[in-house]
Amino acid sequence: MSESDRRPVPLGTVIREWGRIGAIGFGGPPAHIALFRRLCVEERGWLTAQEFEDGIAATNLLPGPASTQLAIYCAWRLRGRLGAVIGGICFIVPGLTIILALSALFLSAHPPRWVLGTAAGAGAAVPAVAVSAAVNLLPASWERAGSERSARVRWMAYLAAGGAAAASVGAFLVLVLIICGVIEMAIRTKGERHPRRSPSAMVPAAALPVITGGIASLCWVALKVGALSYGGGFVIIPLMQHDAVVTYHWMTGAQFLNAVALGQVTPGPVVQTVAVVGYAASGLWGGLLAAAIAFAPSFVFVIAGARHFDRLRADARVQAFFVGAGSAVIGAIAGSAVPLGMELAHLWQLGILAGAAVWLFAFRGGIVPALVGAGAIGLVAVFAGAPS
Repeated sequence: MSESDRRPVPLGTVIREWGRIGAIGFGGPPAHIALFRRLCVEERGWLTAQEFEDGIAATNLLPGPASTQLAIYCAWRLRGRLGAVIGGICFIVPGLTIILALSALFLSAHPPRWVLGTAAGAGAAVPAVAVSAAVNLLPASWERAGSERSARVRWMAYLAAGGAAAASVGAFLVLVLIICGVIEMAIRTKGERHPRRSPSAMVPAAALPVITGGIASLCWVALKVGALSYGGGFVIIPLMQHDAVVTYHWMTGAQFLNAVALGQVTPGPVVQTVAVVGYAASGLWGGLLAAAIAFAPSFVFVIAGARHFDRLRADARVQAFFVGAGSAVIGAIAGSAVPLGMELAHLWQLGILAGAAVWLFAFRGGIVPALVGAGAIGLVAVFAGAPS
């Protein structure tokens, strides 16, 4: 069926279905992709399988939460720009509502003891979740690097650089990722003439000085989260942690661990962690503002660029850039476990961390069950007398 033969999908249907997926989409991007594939391709036939896969491939090239961009893209294919805006908002709002409500509970001045125990338990599992997320990305990235020995050596170097940056210099992580991408792009496209701007033009944006003062600083942090999070939300965690805990002191390290856990157990992308940071900085309106700014680039990238996705995917420079940046991203996601793990304040949390690692790697269990189970164990531990 050609696009001209398709009947327009009512906006009411987009509102209902995108909102439904936003409300039940526990499990991160894999769950979101499966739900949208079932809806748009298998059940309704709104998109062909090839169109849907092309959408996945294109949105994976963009910075920001890929599953959110896929939601926006699918709605754009069905109802144009208005559909994209409405569909994206409906997908985001359910998870955002839940995470802000939980933020009010977890970040209150005197949270109940059961909240403290649950948060400490779930937060203890977060470093293992970060490593698990990185491991799951390794095979596809390794294959993308190619079979040449020199390319694979560079891939391992980028992986190590990303991990080291995330573990030690979180504030400059994005610069490291971009540099890795630019190096690989220069090597793979050596001798070719490209008059247009390359991804290296993004370096100055990442190198801007820290903005100090109130709402401006919150807006800057949220913009970095939304516009510079290559490879998914977890890669921006070290940068967000440095800003929220070290630079602006909006929350403690333990509270940030809880924020990451909330971003994992609620439906929607882990980028919604920025809403918890915004809530800690400036209450409910701060959380809403941070979320709006963090998700805004995704709408801009998809709505303005969707017509050019085919050309973007065919661009050798773009592909080369993401070979280098992509492997560095995976290293950074794994490396984020170091600063996250250093925030664990009690010895009993190390036991939960070890248990979560066994669940995720030995039993290949899911992330959401790992965090929920860790939270339950933390609850029991605190009521049994463990410090919180």
